[in-house]
Amino acid sequence: MPESKLGRVYASFMKDNNITADSRLPVQFIADPELAYVMQRYREIHDLVHAVLFMKTTMLGEVTIKWVEGIQTKLPMCISGGIWGAARLKPKHRQLYLKYYLPWAIMTGNNAKFLQGILFYRYLF
Repeated sequence: MPESKLGRVYASFMKDNNITADSRLPVQFIADPELAYVMQRYREIHDLVHAVLFMKTTMLGEVTIKWVEGIQTKLPMCISGGIWGAARLKPKHRQLYLKYYLPWAIMTGNNAKFLQGILFYRYLF
């Protein structure tokens, strides 16, 4: 894949983190098949959002991504992940989070195009 394309960024992220697009466990505890399908796709796209935003899979990176996703999707699990995940940050990371990552996540979540809708074939290849 060409270096300037999303597919290359995504493939590199997945390789670097030793995961695959279908390695997420199936969604549980959701009885409605359509809602379960949507939640499964959300979970799979989560890694793509990490790649697009060049955010590592550390606790700091996860909390930051949850804020972006929460602002864009309004999903309670994303919003609560951003709030409660931040409470688990160590002091050094909490300072970075409050000074840089949280303001960036809020700005990105509010100003970026809807990130969950970026899976168009022409952008991947």
